[in-house]
Amino acid sequence: MNITIILAAGEGTRMKSKKSKVLHTIANRTLLDYVYDASVEAGSDKTIMIVGKNKDDVKNKFKDSVIYKEQKIGENFPYGTGYAVSIACSEINDDDNVLVLSGDCPLIKADTLKSFLIKHNKLKAKASVLTAFIDDTTGYGHIIKDENGKLIKIVEDKDANDYEKKVKEINSGIYVFNGKALKYALTKIDNNNSQNELYLTDVIKVLAYENEFVYTYKIDDIQEILGVNSKLQLFEADRIIRYRINSSYMKNGVIMENPYNTFIEKSVKIGIDTFIGSGVKILGNTIIGENVSITGDSFIVDSKIEDNVIIKSSYIENSTVKKDVTIGPFSHLRPNSVLDEKVHIGNFVEVKNSSLGENTKAGHLTYIGDCTVGKNVNMGCGSILVNYDGKNKNTSKIGDGSFIGSNSNIVSPVEIANDTFIAAGTTVVSDIKNEGSLIIGRSKVAEKENWVYKKKLRIKK
Repeated sequence: MNITIILAAGEGTRMKSKKSKVLHTIANRTLLDYVYDASVEAGSDKTIMIVGKNKDDVKNKFKDSVIYKEQKIGENFPYGTGYAVSIACSEINDDDNVLVLSGDCPLIKADTLKSFLIKHNKLKAKASVLTAFIDDTTGYGHIIKDENGKLIKIVEDKDANDYEKKVKEINSGIYVFNGKALKYALTKIDNNNSQNELYLTDVIKVLAYENEFVYTYKIDDIQEILGVNSKLQLFEADRIIRYRINSSYMKNGVIMENPYNTFIEKSVKIGIDTFIGSGVKILGNTIIGENVSITGDSFIVDSKIEDNVIIKSSYIENSTVKKDVTIGPFSHLRPNSVLDEKVHIGNFVEVKNSSLGENTKAGHLTYIGDCTVGKNVNMGCGSILVNYDGKNKNTSKIGDGSFIGSNSNIVSPVEIANDTFIAAGTTVVSDIKNEGSLIIGRSKVAEKENWVYKKKLRIKK
């Protein structure tokens, strides 16, 4: 069985946050999400999370999908990664493969872990260490080998001598152990080091000393092993993850103006030849068709956008937009809105829980709430669906071919027949039953001659 132990108890003081370090997010997902998902995709059968003060928050996040072991702290308890892993020993069988990961290393790829596990098993190693060569080894454990290239120990940077500090091959903090060998070696380590901690790296020294085979698996992409310990590193990891996601879309035919400043979740589906502008955010279970243009800091979540749609600087949530629609700039589609083919909504138009029929247009400054709008309808500037009476949201229906004049109010609930023309400034409070009617409801205009001059508001020339 493949077992994964994720070390997630660290307090993360360098993060300078009241939130647990491993629950900080990159690309809208926690660091732990990435580590957990990578292990599962690599073939892990069981996951054990070592938690600390953050135990309740972590449990609320992952529920019953993992086993939790609490690393207690204080004078009566040891410190260190070796102690953290030992807490999970009761869950480990002798013939298990035990993959150990850090909860703050979200960039490790599932394919890397899968290859690592395969190589470990093929070589029948008692322990395997994921390593890399880097120039600046500050803070990393150094991989020390003998003249035959055999790993003999891992020396933490704070404990390394001048010779050991020159070694450029470093420990990533990712391991695979044979279950029996791990449990045995953990009983042999001590805290005789500068940190006064039980190091998991000392397990490697114990096994190597007893001539057990310990394998080093080198990777070339050092980004995969970058840890996140500060807000700056959080930003850097976020940038890397987003570029990975965006690269996969571009490889599949999507055009991006600036993939470093485009925010798209992995769950989103996007068709070929679609253009995504800088600053756009697309989240959730959104589906984008082909040849779509989305620009100007638009935000889309949990929506379906069909082919040939143009969206400029707009906010769309839980809505459906059909082919050849144009939206924006500065439009807002609120949940449960449907725009049929060739609809146009322009600047400062808000649609909520409504459907607009084919070729209907609302150019600017319009609110359409809880309304079924037919085909070929024109909603004039400033037209408003008055859907809320102080207690209930009421619905209305506007028939095909209708013309709603500027600054008109439709007080729901009403039904307006096909081909109705509502004059500018009219307030509709009851049903319009006859098709082809002109509806006018304006106050009479009164002109008072010379009123301005009598009031001495202006001087007559």
